[in-house]
Amino acid sequence: MKKILTLAVVLMTTIALFAQEKKDVTKFLGIPVDGYKSEMISKLKAKGFTSTSRDKNILEGEFNGYDVDLHIVTNNNKVYRIAVVDKNYVSETSIRIRFNNLLNQFENNSKYIGYGNKAISEDEDLGYNITVKDKRYEASFYQDGDWNKSVWFMIFDQYGKYYIIMYYDNKLNEANGEDL
Repeated sequence: MKKILTLAVVLMTTIALFAQEKKDVTKFLGIPVDGYKSEMISKLKAKGFTSTSRDKNILEGEFNGYDVDLHIVTNNNKVYRIAVVDKNYVSETSIRIRFNNLLNQFENNSKYIGYGNKAISEDEDLGYNITVKDKRYEASFYQDGDWNKSVWFMIFDQYGKYYIIMYYDNKLNEANGEDL
């Protein structure tokens, strides 16, 4: 009886570990957005990113042809977001082109499904709409059509210069009020 009970415990533990390893979550550069921050930093460094001089937990490198900073965000010590922040600010015209190109890249990638995203027209006054009307220019996509595997980006304004932040989110690790 003792052997059967031990075998059952070992089998259940193995199945549980296997299920955790197979958790289907958002991926950034093929790396699951999951696990601990130190592990994520090591994996991203293996992809060529390096720690910034100002903070060893912020990485820098090139992503999709742009110089970026990577911020690894955690909840209860588990990674739930990779924030990809453009390092260089650009003009209103340049950010419109960048946003529309990025939107087009996602829409033409079969790994992503978007809902209701719109390109920014040439006659749109971004500066006025962002600062006066408090309008947000953003686009959302889901890897493999799974809402738990969210990837989205938006335009930010810094005194008339613009940049994009992209978010690769693992909604399974996101805060849901358990700490309230």
